[in-house]
Amino acid sequence: MPFDRLAAAPLPRLGLGLAAVGRPGYINLHRDADLPADRTVDAMRDRAHHVLDTAYAAGMRYFDAARSYGRAEEFLAGWLAARPAATDVVIGSKWGYTYTADWRADAKVHEVKDHTAATYDRQIGETRALLGDRLGLYQIHSVTPDSPALTDRALHARLAALAAEGVAVGFSTSGALQAEAIRAAMGVTVDGQRLFTAVQATYNLLEPSAGAALAEAHAAGMAVIVKEGMANGRLAQAAPGSVLAEIAAATGAAPDAVALAAILHRPWAGVVLSGAATTAQVEANAAAAGLHLSAERLARLTALAEPAPLYWRERSALPWT
Repeated sequence: MPFDRLAAAPLPRLGLGLAAVGRPGYINLHRDADLPADRTVDAMRDRAHHVLDTAYAAGMRYFDAARSYGRAEEFLAGWLAARPAATDVVIGSKWGYTYTADWRADAKVHEVKDHTAATYDRQIGETRALLGDRLGLYQIHSVTPDSPALTDRALHARLAALAAEGVAVGFSTSGALQAEAIRAAMGVTVDGQRLFTAVQATYNLLEPSAGAALAEAHAAGMAVIVKEGMANGRLAQAAPGSVLAEIAAATGAAPDAVALAAILHRPWAGVVLSGAATTAQVEANAAAAGLHLSAERLARLTALAEPAPLYWRERSALPWT
């Protein structure tokens, strides 16, 4: 597994996701303050490279992109080419969504989902053209229980062939039925062997419903990556008097560090992604690695959890900005 190489990293359990800096529009809150008003390709490339530099300097060694993250793969490839000494990073990307916004934050449709073998054939070629042999993990983007990717044997054969080339094969999940999707994907086999060796799922203080399934995946030997630990920016700030605000004040840490540290305390959480859009956010998120939370404080933070259907309804209503 490429994740074995992370054991020697300064911050082996923290990584950087590029969704927020690979395209001009995304659903994270506070983007008007985080990004420049002029979000040209050059401006966003510069921002992505600065964020990557800061993440690398902080000790993060896993970087995660996707075909639908605008030019994230392109920006990451350029960063890697300009920094040949960064041979210790592990690169993951995802296929299954096509970016359709044409570099517009106000596009009506930003991405189109298609988990067919034809889309895989096209997108693995696009990813390889940019990332080449630096690609360590390729994931199906946002698998749900009804995804055809769970039953398409021709697709499974293609993915098994990719795994035979040395690229780990995984999947990400979204939606209120993440746990069901994870367990279904764990049952997919090719020639008697489990196909997927990594899972990336949304898990945070507001949406912990996938926790038990992720623990099962970890126990089965799969690498577990946690995305959206900040709940698309909802946990970046804490309301006065809230549990998150009280614990942040008591520990001297920022709310985002507390939110990410709570995930890092889960023994099954292999890599927890920062979705930072600024260098300051990277540095603040990195502080989570050194933050200890007592069992009492972790228990208090569980009170923030929302019913999964409510969380995903609110997430789906977030505007692209």
